[in-house]
Amino acid sequence: MNKLKRTLALVATLAISATAFVGCGDEESSSTASNSESSSQAEESSAAESEGDSSSDADTPAGGEITLPTGGTMTILTWTSDDLKVMLPTWQEAEGVDESRVATKDYGCQGGEASANYDQYFLGGEDVDMMFLEADWALKYLNDDDVTAPLSALGFTDADFADQYAYTTEISKDSNGVIKGTTWQAAPGGWCYRTDLAEKYLGVKTPEEMQAKVSDWTKFQDTAKEVYEASGNKTALTVTLGGIWQAFAANRTQPWVKDNKLVVDDSCSTFIQLAKNMRDNKYVTEIEQWGDAWKPAGQTDDTMGYFVSTWGFGSFLLDAAGGEGGTTYGKWNVCEGPAPYFWGGTWLACSAKTDAADLVASFMRYFTVNPDTMKAYALAKPDYVNNKTAMQAIVDEKSNSNPLLGGQDQFAVLHENAQNINLNGLITPYDASIKSAFMSAVDKYCKGEIADEAACIEEFKNQVATAVTDITVD
Repeated sequence: MNKLKRTLALVATLAISATAFVGCGDEESSSTASNSESSSQAEESSAAESEGDSSSDADTPAGGEITLPTGGTMTILTWTSDDLKVMLPTWQEAEGVDESRVATKDYGCQGGEASANYDQYFLGGEDVDMMFLEADWALKYLNDDDVTAPLSALGFTDADFADQYAYTTEISKDSNGVIKGTTWQAAPGGWCYRTDLAEKYLGVKTPEEMQAKVSDWTKFQDTAKEVYEASGNKTALTVTLGGIWQAFAANRTQPWVKDNKLVVDDSCSTFIQLAKNMRDNKYVTEIEQWGDAWKPAGQTDDTMGYFVSTWGFGSFLLDAAGGEGGTTYGKWNVCEGPAPYFWGGTWLACSAKTDAADLVASFMRYFTVNPDTMKAYALAKPDYVNNKTAMQAIVDEKSNSNPLLGGQDQFAVLHENAQNINLNGLITPYDASIKSAFMSAVDKYCKGEIADEAACIEEFKNQVATAVTDITVD
């Protein structure tokens, strides 16, 4: 059996062990859920490839010249090991990499804490060859040539990433347009809702009917009013303002910083008014995102749904449903929602000081370039992989069925949104800090701590001026 065949067979057999890690990373994990049928189909597909495919190892291009040092131990720096626990043994077995050539450093944390830990690690001068970077702070390192190397130094060309979703390659580039990162996953989001409440209060029986009710932000607010009134002022359409903001923020038409100045455009006012309307009329709950009450809300009739991306269709939604066989297990569906967006994701980057570039290149090619291994991994993990050909094949084959969604294939819905996310020219290194500052100001306004919209904008500017000191805030 050649290397690719071994790869496909191995990934399929990891389906059971992979699902064991779904609950480890919780909301920041990229995990998705699928039933045993998906795993069986992945195994059957792998077996068919093994029996009927006479291709050789040479069919998979090995890439161009690697110009960085090779032969050393590959040390992987990660902020959460949820994905790596599954990816590492899959790749090692498929590529015949001895365990002695790989070491890991896992911080088991999230957000700014992870980035701060990385900074300290780099200052210590310890070995690092490949690093996992979270979407919100990836550019901090991709823009630093002392920390990360261009992927061309690993033998990659732009053509290797041509089948990735466009928004992911935009995040993969530094400020000069050089590709310095890559990701195996895309994290498009949708609007996930309770089917029983949708039928009871809206007469909605299909995701297509629900999509018609929430296809833009005006309709979303109108539907929120309809649900609230039909439920006797009991049920909010969605759980958090933070979830709404994730979907809304991805559709700005201008970058947050232009010519080194903060850009406060009309979309800011639009969102402030939307948020205030939703909160004042109780169309969204007052539950804090990431708080203890966030997921359990899905087991009550206090809310109809969540904005979630690909990682939400695993442990997050399982918890929201009350576990397997829980109160709302199987009573969920997903539709595209008011706008295409992404939420989260993890990028891979190569250390500028690597001495194991051969292993880094091999790992990246296996998980972010090869459509065959990526497709098998998508079904076995399961995960939404960053390859349009692989995901289109899965959607066309109808090989994914999610029991949390009553058998609906979330990949088919998210695939549509993923293709319509446009971040070209919109990404800046300051986005995470600026978005956080904006949402903080909006939250204060909605709680009555700020008098009006103008004061909300001013609070936002003040927070940005404090948090981001190297741009101009007028």
